[in-house]
Amino acid sequence: MKIAVYAVRYKGIWNLRLSVDIRVDMTWWMNRDKGQENVVERWVLLGEEFPLSWGVKLCETFKELAGMERWGNQQWWVYILAQLKTEWVLEPFDGERILVGRVENICIWDRIQGWIFRTENGNERRGTNGGLRSIQKRSRVTEIDGFDMECLTRQANELVNLLSGRQLLVPEAEALLAEAAPGSELTWRSAAQLAYLQGRLSFAAGLAPAPRTRWSAARMHELRCNRCGSGIVHRTSCASCGRKACAYCETCLALGRSRECSLLLRGAAKSALPRTAGSAPATGLDRWGLSPAQRAAAEAALRFLAAPHGGGREHFRPEGRGLRGVFRRDRVARRGSDAASSHGSILAQSKQSPPKPGEGARHNADRQGRDTTVERFLLWAVTGAGKTEMMFPLLQYVLDHGGTALVATPRRDVVLELAPRLAIAFPDVSMVTLYGGSAERWQRGRLTLATTHQLLRYHQAFDLVVIDEIDAFPYHNDPMLAFAARAVCKPKGKFIYLSATPPHALQKEAARGLLPHAKVPVRFHRHPLPVPFRLGTTSVQHWLQKGRLPTSFIQRLRVSIQRGAQVFLFVTRISHIQGLVELLIKQLPDVPIAGTSSQDEERTAKVRLFRATEIRVLVTTTILERGVTVPRSDVYVLDADSSLFDEASLVQMAGRAGRSKDDPCGGVIFTSPQWTQGQKRAIRQIKRMNALARKKGYLKEAKH
Repeated sequence: MKIAVYAVRYKGIWNLRLSVDIRVDMTWWMNRDKGQENVVERWVLLGEEFPLSWGVKLCETFKELAGMERWGNQQWWVYILAQLKTEWVLEPFDGERILVGRVENICIWDRIQGWIFRTENGNERRGTNGGLRSIQKRSRVTEIDGFDMECLTRQANELVNLLSGRQLLVPEAEALLAEAAPGSELTWRSAAQLAYLQGRLSFAAGLAPAPRTRWSAARMHELRCNRCGSGIVHRTSCASCGRKACAYCETCLALGRSRECSLLLRGAAKSALPRTAGSAPATGLDRWGLSPAQRAAAEAALRFLAAPHGGGREHFRPEGRGLRGVFRRDRVARRGSDAASSHGSILAQSKQSPPKPGEGARHNADRQGRDTTVERFLLWAVTGAGKTEMMFPLLQYVLDHGGTALVATPRRDVVLELAPRLAIAFPDVSMVTLYGGSAERWQRGRLTLATTHQLLRYHQAFDLVVIDEIDAFPYHNDPMLAFAARAVCKPKGKFIYLSATPPHALQKEAARGLLPHAKVPVRFHRHPLPVPFRLGTTSVQHWLQKGRLPTSFIQRLRVSIQRGAQVFLFVTRISHIQGLVELLIKQLPDVPIAGTSSQDEERTAKVRLFRATEIRVLVTTTILERGVTVPRSDVYVLDADSSLFDEASLVQMAGRAGRSKDDPCGGVIFTSPQWTQGQKRAIRQIKRMNALARKKGYLKEAKH
């Protein structure tokens, strides 16, 4: 889109601002109430049809120069050309053609001289002092006398309320308004501009120049998406801004095209919850019926939530070296992308005359943008430990103190499973459930349950952000989702990670005392975790080629069947499933056996039959390594030496066994030709958790 850009000299200081409705700005600056001192010294409209990215560039790079208060049209035009020189390099034709009207488009208003404009022969003329009708060709100027600011203020209040904590492109914002405030989607520009001037709404371009850091300077024209943080962009001709090389982000394309010229509307963040050390009520834990291990971890997390900001000085860091760079770029990018956003609120810093409606809010954007440090806590709980139950008191604490909370998980099926449990736990709290295709995407609640992709539409919205399964696909190793999670927490908000298998970077930080954390090393039934046993065999591919299963494997499998166990057989490849099922049926003709994968349309039905024991052996991939609890289960991980099975996957798959209190000692078998570090580390992690549980007195040893 195209946008207006103007300069204003106020209290002796020059600033540049953006406008989606210049009438609002002219009313704001020059049509003041009678008797009120007009301290706006000079106002310069540089143009109304700048490509948005160019307008943002002008605002971000603006520096006051000596003598600016005496500049005329020509000097301002030369300044514009100099500032946008690098942008024209990317245009295949004359970049100046995009600035419709060029120097003739610049209009100047002076508090003493009134309007200063160019005549047809290029000379400057002055209009009546303070007169707005001197520029006869500018129809918009003549409209502002009848501008209803009271009505506009009400519309701005409604818009700010709807956009609070959100970041939306214009089509998304219009869809939200069409549902929540029918009719306003056609007139939102005026309300948005007033909210921008008041500092309650910020403007950003969809894409912005990548920040340069001390360690690695970004290339001159490298761009980053302000919505998802990605640098994967593509340039095309754009009808909206008139450029031939307008870039868009390819990473978050599924949520709508984020372009250089796309306006990203961001609602100002509300203040985070006040916190006082030691104010976390331990008595609130009684309601949830937690085990001793769960209760100890929940108490530690509650102390973290109650501590004042900076009390532990443990700040948010990304999960791994690659993501650390993403978040470092994010911090720098925010300083840049907020430069244009905050121009609407700079006035209030030196304001002495009586404020106009909403003027007191102008401080907000700047004050909130100064400290975006987010503190984090790791809740490291073994598989089957009851992470959801431990999450409830943390949510209760934030909700009881009037805050907002987000529970984000990478997978839609987990969202659908958690939704009814949260609704039962918090029946009096408004809750929104968000996933791809959700009917509630524009609704608002104090408690939000969402897939991690849905976070891209939020900005500094939540006091508490709980990320479940941080090591799971697609969140794990996806910088876009990590960037989104970072953006949704309020300044001075708090993060809690939930995981049975945290990434190595977080494990190291916890071990070094750099990350506050709590471990839950035992399941609710207080029995040790089943320790995997390695069975040396050839590869599954070799089995299929020979058409024969190893005798040692079949013997172990028969023991599991005879003891009444449901058997998970995890394989590395979908192509192995059908051949393995056929070989198993030959060896165990009386046993119901089936296979499933992500490509199986009957997957849900087969899992249901497996839970009902109508299928006894289920050959599957890692799609069932998480979130599936089947009583009395044994687990076989075939080709456990494969690079496709890392330590986290092996621990998660092993975690399918022994989850039931009636069968806490299920068997776990790793079959492989080689004894790899991944297998050793997985077994070592399980043994360490058992040792910790025994040391803390949490274990109730099984009776044999």
